[in-house]
Amino acid sequence: MMSTDQLLGFSAMALAIIIIPGPSVLFVVGRALAHGRRTALAGVVGGVLAALVLTVAVAVGVGSIVERSAVVFTTLKVVGAVYIVYLGVQAIRHRRSLQETIGADERSHGGDLRALAQGFVVGVTNPKTTVFFAAVLPQFVVREHGHVALQMMVFGLIFAVIALLSDSVWGLAAGTARDWFARSPRRLAAIGGTGGLMMIGLGVTVATTGRKD
Repeated sequence: MMSTDQLLGFSAMALAIIIIPGPSVLFVVGRALAHGRRTALAGVVGGVLAALVLTVAVAVGVGSIVERSAVVFTTLKVVGAVYIVYLGVQAIRHRRSLQETIGADERSHGGDLRALAQGFVVGVTNPKTTVFFAAVLPQFVVREHGHVALQMMVFGLIFAVIALLSDSVWGLAAGTARDWFARSPRRLAAIGGTGGLMMIGLGVTVATTGRKD
């Protein structure tokens, strides 16, 4: 039902947006720096569960529209690309805010279950993920193959697996290097600034590639 090119193309695009430090990554890094790797990984699981919920919502709500309307698809694509660029600009403007986020985490308390719940909330309200699912995911759906909603769910599952691996690496790395990161606000700002530039580039890519129908 789905070609290798579809799966590889989507996986590459998903990896590109997942590795960019956005709200979910910054949340995981903040939890790791404040409370250690175990708490960070619990937050990662919460974020992955949120991605699965968003996948179902988009597949059910957007799948049938994408199947019928090229105009709606193109609109979603362009609006999504513009918003991703906007998020990139905002990330650059507020690149120094991670230090404040970490400070807030250091004052908070709670177990792994709370970290999982917080990760879910951050994930389900993450505009980067929502825009990606609504505007980018449909580009890889082949309407002629049928089962549009099912195709989107498969892509969402792939996204969740990549997010689980990538965010876990961020959490483990930050937990291991807690002291090195915490000593330098400049290093934290560099994460946000670099992520912003990458997001702008991704937004341009979304606008200029993908399905043209």
